[in-house]
Amino acid sequence: MAKAVLLDARLVIMDEPTAALGVSQTELVLELISNLASRGIAVLVVSHNLADVFRVADRLAVLYLGKLVSSGPASDYDTASAVDLITTGQSLRTPSPAGPARSHDGQEG
Repeated sequence: MAKAVLLDARLVIMDEPTAALGVSQTELVLELISNLASRGIAVLVVSHNLADVFRVADRLAVLYLGKLVSSGPASDYDTASAVDLITTGQSLRTPSPAGPARSHDGQEG
């Protein structure tokens, strides 16, 4: 991560960045993600830890069996709707007041 910052990266990709970390180390990684984003650096986080995802994400892209089933602003999702999409490929919940999650083809999901 430090190398990416030093090289003036415009995109940092993190795959399960907090998976093997304790609470304090996880906090440091989430702060780093927020700091990078505030500096205009795009951060793509691949994670199953939805608590971490919702703390730092502006947008979500949800995969089911390796296929994109939904994407959009993080505010269009909650943990339950994200879990439904991850485990079944469809949302089983009533849409949030902010609006329904949208699939990659623009269809309501």
